[in-house]
Amino acid sequence: MSQPLTPVSDLALAATPNAAYWARCHTVDVLRRWAFPTEGTEVARLLVSELTTNAIEHARPLGPPEAAQPAPDVILLRLWPTPTGVVLQVGDNDPRPPTPQSPSDSALGGRGLLLTATMATRWGYHPRRPHPGKFVWAEVPARPSATFRKPADGQRESNPLLLGQVLTALREL
Repeated sequence: MSQPLTPVSDLALAATPNAAYWARCHTVDVLRRWAFPTEGTEVARLLVSELTTNAIEHARPLGPPEAAQPAPDVILLRLWPTPTGVVLQVGDNDPRPPTPQSPSDSALGGRGLLLTATMATRWGYHPRRPHPGKFVWAEVPARPSATFRKPADGQRESNPLLLGQVLTALREL
């Protein structure tokens, strides 16, 4: 008798500004159906928003704007459970590796990968074969509060989940 297949969810989205909204809705819906814990679902929602927003930025053609393609590129979202959480994977057509930024305090963007690195158990990227581009992935623990790093002595404690919620709410305005 063969083993049952692990549930996997795939969603293709046009690389348009509303893709992040639909990716969040899809992620929450799938994780609820999988009975994923609420706390983990919230973190997954935030990270999918960040990864999708990055993919929208990087799905644009690498050439000059006047050479833009007539139809938007496609972003691919894949979710699958692991024994301790869920993996979120977002693909775009830009082959360049993701690079965490060091934005100024007043910058409106550039913190997505830093937030991902803080809130995910682990994250990375790999080529999107056989198509051009890459997949950026993050593993979200089912119980994220148990995995957040504690501040060193003398440092203020921060809540990455709260920071992520604030950044996502600002982006949704």
